[in-house]
Amino acid sequence: MTYPSPHNPLHQYRAVDAYGAAASSDRMQLILRLLQGALDRITSARGHMQRREIALKGEALGRAVRMIDGLRACLDHANGGEIATNLAALYEYMTRRLTEGNLRNDPRSLDEVAELLDEIRSSWEQIASSPALRVVAPVNAGESRGTA
Repeated sequence: MTYPSPHNPLHQYRAVDAYGAAASSDRMQLILRLLQGALDRITSARGHMQRREIALKGEALGRAVRMIDGLRACLDHANGGEIATNLAALYEYMTRRLTEGNLRNDPRSLDEVAELLDEIRSSWEQIASSPALRVVAPVNAGESRGTA
């Protein structure tokens, strides 16, 4: 197994890009990046599964689960109401399905989660493209988080 070199320009760019998204005052971009990152890791894991690269598959799925956990952490249950509650349950379900897919080498589980994440990502992209629909407040010290 190879690990990306911290001196590799692509690795450095990705690290700065991820930090910029997290430090950004636009939670919408952070949420979209987490969604896309999870989708990318699931796609990668599916390829590793097909090639029987067990360790790489597990690593990719572990990263996808951590990104889904990040989405769950962005939920604002105080202001998000039923939507936040439903998304929390859906994220928990996705985590379970990815774990089952990993243990059983079941690509259908991965595909199911990818489809769910893609639907959520599409909805967030529509909201992001329409300022009238934007409901995610900028991140400021002491403010509550947006609903992811």
